[in-house]
Amino acid sequence: MRARRSVLYMPGANERALEKAKSLAADALILDLEDAVAPDAKESARERVCAAVDSYGSREVTIRVNGLDTEWHDADLRATAQAGPAAVVVPKVNSAADVRQVERALELGGAPEHTTIWAMVETPAAMLRAEEIATASERLTVLVMGTNDLANELHAETVPGRAPLLGGLSLCLLAARAAGKVILDGVYNDVKDLDGFEAECRQGRQFGFDGKTLIHPGQIEPCNRVFAPSAEEIQRARTIITAFDEAKARGQGVVTVDGRMVENLHVENARRILSLAEAVGA
Repeated sequence: MRARRSVLYMPGANERALEKAKSLAADALILDLEDAVAPDAKESARERVCAAVDSYGSREVTIRVNGLDTEWHDADLRATAQAGPAAVVVPKVNSAADVRQVERALELGGAPEHTTIWAMVETPAAMLRAEEIATASERLTVLVMGTNDLANELHAETVPGRAPLLGGLSLCLLAARAAGKVILDGVYNDVKDLDGFEAECRQGRQFGFDGKTLIHPGQIEPCNRVFAPSAEEIQRARTIITAFDEAKARGQGVVTVDGRMVENLHVENARRILSLAEAVGA
């Protein structure tokens, strides 16, 4: 397991920001060639980002390319394949065919096997085809929610609790879990509203997201804290595993911990929590 609690977008055209990212505590970085880069800066940003991929030590570094329907997409994919980041982040993936197109381009471009695909799902079409997208390729490992674009296409209002988006979020979570993929929540736009941001992090974790995409370094600390197992969760996970193993040794398949029945599914979740805690510590 790899921790992906906080995944920070960094503008590919901003050399100073790319340098600053080396000292930030985000679990993963998305070096952005899309929204954060003006059209006349696309080529220079591409060169800068691809050259920077290996500058972040053991950090998971990805590159967000421009969309499949843009004039920069093909060149972005060729350069990314050669740079060999941990993943290529592809905006507005709407179908399995889109995933397979990216997969073929990476193979033709000579991308190393470790360069996976993170598909951004951010349109009504993507919500309705989430399972198709999630199962389109073994190379696809992560779904990334694009909640801003989704809200825009739904003509939805931005409200606390994200009620207009919950249907789409749920569909994508179901697809990710059915396919065994990681899924990341979308961004929170008001970088000064840390209380609102933390509340949305808690909502995302309660839903089952693995982490959240971020747009400002100030969002890293609360995001890491919310999406990491607490000391109490870690201790309870250890207690559950120990109690279950002892019961199993006695020939019992079920045990109670603090008055609650514990079965295999609880043990599996406890092991997941300990694996995540270990990944966070690493």
